[in-house]
Amino acid sequence: MTMLTARKSMAALVLGLTACSSGNGGGISGGSAADNAAAGQNGTKTNSSAGDAADAGDSAGPKTFKLWLGWTATINNDSMVQKYWREHDPGIDVQLESTQGDAMTALNLKLNTGGFDDAALFGRSDIVNSSMIRSGDILPMEKYFDMPDKYPGLASIPKQYLDAMKDKDGHIWSIPTWFDQNPSDPWPGWASLGWFVRTDVLENTGMTKDDLKTIDGIEKFLRAAAKQKDASGKALIPLSFLSDANDENVILSTFGVSTATAGGVIPVEKKDDGSYEFIYDNPQYKAAYQWMNKMYRDGLIDPEAITDKSERYKEKTKSGRIAMNAGGFFNMDAHIWEILDGPTEPAWYIDTIPYPQAPGVSKIGANQIVNPYPGNDLYISKNTKDLDAILKFVDYMLTPKPEQQQIANEGPPGVFWDWVDKPLGLWKFIDSNYQQLHDSGDAAKIASTNPALYGLSSYSNEWYPWWNYALTEPKGRQKTIDFTQAIGKMGGIRVAQPYDMVKAKPGGQWEKYLPELENVRKEFKAKLIMAKDDKGFEAAWNDFQSALEKRAHWSDLKTEWNATLQEQTAAANG
Repeated sequence: MTMLTARKSMAALVLGLTACSSGNGGGISGGSAADNAAAGQNGTKTNSSAGDAADAGDSAGPKTFKLWLGWTATINNDSMVQKYWREHDPGIDVQLESTQGDAMTALNLKLNTGGFDDAALFGRSDIVNSSMIRSGDILPMEKYFDMPDKYPGLASIPKQYLDAMKDKDGHIWSIPTWFDQNPSDPWPGWASLGWFVRTDVLENTGMTKDDLKTIDGIEKFLRAAAKQKDASGKALIPLSFLSDANDENVILSTFGVSTATAGGVIPVEKKDDGSYEFIYDNPQYKAAYQWMNKMYRDGLIDPEAITDKSERYKEKTKSGRIAMNAGGFFNMDAHIWEILDGPTEPAWYIDTIPYPQAPGVSKIGANQIVNPYPGNDLYISKNTKDLDAILKFVDYMLTPKPEQQQIANEGPPGVFWDWVDKPLGLWKFIDSNYQQLHDSGDAAKIASTNPALYGLSSYSNEWYPWWNYALTEPKGRQKTIDFTQAIGKMGGIRVAQPYDMVKAKPGGQWEKYLPELENVRKEFKAKLIMAKDDKGFEAAWNDFQSALEKRAHWSDLKTEWNATLQEQTAAANG
């Protein structure tokens, strides 16, 4: 495992945005009216002696607690960072337990057999939240966010995050973590969706990056690249993408179609007149597929793009079979250039280019929604005997410093790592044994360094550790950082809005028909791209429109969506 790829899981926590994502992570939480009613019923019941002990400053017990993680992890509770926490700051012994197998199955089993011991950290989910509240086994947390003298980290959580978590009785049932410290200027995340060209192939065609600023220029390059050969003498694949991972979203974005949500049921954009345009109603959705169909029919798109799986696509990219890629560079496999120190493999020549200008498009569509809202929730058992230890530890982890996620993961500066020149500049490891184990690629050895609890902290756009790591060898490591920073400025990213977070109502149309809507999308994206001629494309498009209505009840879905947004807006405004 390289230093740079060590936190790719972090990207998943922040992003997770595909064409029709309906995930629960990262959006405004709250649950249904029934959930809130259950929360109200549990409010008095869970105001237990554990809470009273914390309020009274009871610190006689051991400063230790068990933390149950809602995901699979390799655990070593004697890791170097945990030793530091135990022996120095914050003076807490944190003992971890991970989840094996399906997280929801494990949660239900745990809650039905006495609950967890002290604290549980899960990715934000309405289902998890509802299950925790209904169990009656957790403490309400709202009063601890208003104790700045005792818990300054908890008191620093942006108020808008906490307000969104309150039930109808004002209770907040978890401590939010893994959020942006400054929601008005959020960290853009690991931007990875873009256009990528092999610069050696580009040079061989006699063209330059300036020639690729328009869709017409892209087309000209693809036709020229089709005449080039790879190292084995085979004709190059002009353009490819991993459709299995919805990489064609980059092409849709190029044509002005937004493809991302922030946990909502459907990608939507707000128009100048205040109305909302759904992804499949945007006329540019058709225009984008018309262009892809044209390229496919002319042999300029990999004929296997629709059916390829990840490993085969990565191998084609690594071996130099592809002249241009559209999509996510992690799908291409960043490791293929991160291990290089010079122009010894085709991957060295891969470079990103700005989104090309498509006819009639003034602004590219959003394919990544920056959601500053919390990604994780920490729940505390009403039966814990170590409430003060839990609160003090989480308070420490939520200290509002730009570098806090680094401190949460690797310990404070001066122990295992330190600044190269100045705070919030470059950093490096200063403990060679720690670094050797950390970068070994062996899960057990990595776990001996730290428990990877950055998800219990927060992050900031002011400083991001893996863009400031002072490791320049091999030189290819820097390419991933350069790519993500460049793509983050290309216009395909915007901050989440309420309409990006509209979720399916329990028992409603979206809950019923969303799976079929996704089936329709997948079925017809293939038919539209691979249509044999213009007549066949129009027939496929008309069938797509019919399937949206007949199979997925498209009109009913949009009606319910608008009603749900109004309800959500009214609730947010009190």
